[in-house]
Amino acid sequence: MTRPLLEIESLKVEFQASGGTLVPIADVSFDIGRGETVCLVGESGSGKTITSKAIMRLTDFDRGRIAAGSVKLDGQELTTLPQNLLRAIRGKKIAMIFQEPMAAFDPVFTIGAQLVETIRRHDKRSVKEARIHAEELLRRVGFPEPKLRLAQYPNELSGGMLQRAMIAMALACGPELLIADEPTTALDVTIQAQILKLLNELKAEYGMSILLITHDLGIAAEMADRMIVMYAGRIVEQAPAARLFQQPHHPYTAGLLRSITTMDSDRSAALYTIEGTPPNVAEFPSGCRFHPRCPLATDQCRTEVPALAGEDGHEAACWHTDKLLNGQDIDQEADRRTVLLGDSGTIAESHKTSFPSVAAEALTKAPPLFEVSGLTKHYPVKGPFGLTKAVVHAVDDVSFTIRKGETFGLVGESGSGKSTLGRVLIQLEQASAGRVLFSGEDLTDMNAARRRDVRRDMQMIFQDPYGSVNPRWTIGETIAEPLVVHESMPAAQRKQRVEELLQLVGLNPAWADRYPHEFSGGQRQRIGIARAIALQPKFVLADEAVSALDVSVQAQIVNLMQNLQSTLGLTYVFIAHGLNIVRHVSSRIGVMYLGKLVEVAPADELFQHPAHPYTAALIASIPWPDPSRKREFVSIQGEIPSPMSPPSGCRFHTRCPVATARCREEEPKLADIGSGHAAACHYPL
Repeated sequence: MTRPLLEIESLKVEFQASGGTLVPIADVSFDIGRGETVCLVGESGSGKTITSKAIMRLTDFDRGRIAAGSVKLDGQELTTLPQNLLRAIRGKKIAMIFQEPMAAFDPVFTIGAQLVETIRRHDKRSVKEARIHAEELLRRVGFPEPKLRLAQYPNELSGGMLQRAMIAMALACGPELLIADEPTTALDVTIQAQILKLLNELKAEYGMSILLITHDLGIAAEMADRMIVMYAGRIVEQAPAARLFQQPHHPYTAGLLRSITTMDSDRSAALYTIEGTPPNVAEFPSGCRFHPRCPLATDQCRTEVPALAGEDGHEAACWHTDKLLNGQDIDQEADRRTVLLGDSGTIAESHKTSFPSVAAEALTKAPPLFEVSGLTKHYPVKGPFGLTKAVVHAVDDVSFTIRKGETFGLVGESGSGKSTLGRVLIQLEQASAGRVLFSGEDLTDMNAARRRDVRRDMQMIFQDPYGSVNPRWTIGETIAEPLVVHESMPAAQRKQRVEELLQLVGLNPAWADRYPHEFSGGQRQRIGIARAIALQPKFVLADEAVSALDVSVQAQIVNLMQNLQSTLGLTYVFIAHGLNIVRHVSSRIGVMYLGKLVEVAPADELFQHPAHPYTAALIASIPWPDPSRKREFVSIQGEIPSPMSPPSGCRFHTRCPVATARCREEEPKLADIGSGHAAACHYPL
């Protein structure tokens, strides 16, 4: 039997903190074969990234140390190697693609200088030879004009290009093992498809092994030969990908798989959720660490640690695997649990809830809340002496309506103008041209005092809930801020209102005196939602409100938003790049490309019958969370052009596989094609 390339045995990592020693991972054992892709999955805080850093001994630079266990690469023990010998291995035999490439590059050096430095550190090449090799690497990872790109700085590249440069850096010396830590989390679905297809091609070309860390189970299903599931610093299950998706042996894995939103999910039902949140590293529970959230937990689970055991390569650390395999209904067990979880302070939603949805016919008859016509937003780029040298066409001549009570989804790649359009809608940005009517009033022709009064009816949920609050304020003060600005009420009444809001969004009212850093990402997003609905607004803009969340937490937040919509009669604009989630929550969906609205349709109609080639390409790029339905990655070639110099004619023609001379010269108008479906294409599909 061939020896695995990577062998990890009983790995334990410790970190020194002000309060004592923290042990984020313990007793972690797995291996990776030659030419194999292994996906490490689990919620944030499960220990995935620390495990990957421990393999390369990068934890040594974060006040961490490997306290026990073994890490062998091609038979060589890494845990005892001095740093000077490890430097010769990093990059040469084992390399890493980081989640945030901008943080991995030095902003004061060009891409070429950093690539050349990496190549020469491990290979005895001249500067000229290293530069030729660097140019070839950029060409191999899909850079147009690689010689010109070598002279660019990191800030001059888009997110997709920067991630490709990071991959080129990792491949510079032909490593045997490539660790990719969430390499596509911040990327659009189209760029994600390009990166994943590239990784598969490079794996075959170089004969590499890949350890892919992700919380997107759709990506894991498309990429993995084998999967490892982590929870609270321990491995709870590992198996070949197809077998794990077909029959999970651990309740946590089963919960993650059921939390996935797919193209054929029932839009009328609430998404499945795992109750509660992962434990803090300083508060890991005894016994099985998943037991506070597990519907099958018993006294044995609370006191005894289950060993990772199984057969034929499928192992699970659970005392009750037999119950799962015998088809015991987890939902029935979950319904017996308490509603308010003392550990997390988060109120559990029912797994079987259905939200009363407004019929499509009723929505078409509902009066418009927003009427947008010819909306344009341009940003001048100033040159010397304050003269305008260029104009960024962020939003160009956009017209549509949003009806009361509906959720209008907005999708498109980064740089398409989605967020700018949302900010202009609620007047956080002033329009360059066009009109925005809100309940019949023109927001673009309104004095400041009246706009301030109207703004109480328009609120926003931000992508980064931590960055949007004052860390020195308690969450009670944060939620109360809109009440202080817009309402005159006694402090006692305001305090009562805050407690009601916390209860409404599923948080413990007793936590009002805590600070933002004391909460998980999902809980912070609930706090942001509580602040947004404090004034009982008519409209809420959710700008990438769930994009950074784990699949299980994402499901909780989506359920909460839909529940609040049915309870409070809210109207949403839901901006996201996760198309499955947008389909699930939206009544209608608008697709933007380079400042233009290229398609608008009811959600099901858009996904079943996309009329614009761009929409069809977005849908084809979605990874399917089922290894038995694995397919070739379909991606749009190239990247979105600069909004400072948009192409003539149809702006998508530079990337469209069916573009003609007419597309290059004549701009198509957004026109109705029937059944409430409109598309801006000369040749609708």
